Amino acid sequence: MAEIKRGGLEMKGCALVVFSGQADFKALRFLKKDFRHCFVLLPRGGGWILYNPLSHQTDIAVHGAVTVEALAKWYGKQGYRVVQCTEKSAPRKLAPLRPYTCVEAVKRVLGIQNGWILTPWQLYRYLSGRPGTI
Repeated sequence: MAEIKRGGLEMKGCALVVFSGQADFKALRFLKKDFRHCFVLLPRGGGWILYNPLSHQTDIAVHGAVTVEALAKWYGKQGYRVVQCTEKSAPRKLAPLRPYTCVEAVKRVLGIQNGWILTPWQLYRYLSGRPGTI
């Protein structure tokens, strides 16, 4: 599990999930305002990996070594909602079969197998209520 520093403390398995209201496709405009898309940032190799599952492709990028707080603050200033959470190992069983969406992709990265979390808003509410979240 990756380790990053949070104000001098080591954090294991932390992740940032970022929520956006932007919807490039009209079919997504029915989703709750400010919660039409989500992506995840993971600490790896001294920096951050951005995993952004879009409707037409998956974007992967690398951010340099910054603290969790600095990265969350930067995305917050860009108008995104950010939740800090912890990656976990999913049980060794088949995850519920669901269409490939940003929510499903982020849930798989985080080890979440709750089949009733379908929208970014539902994922936000789930993550916000978990211990270890901001």
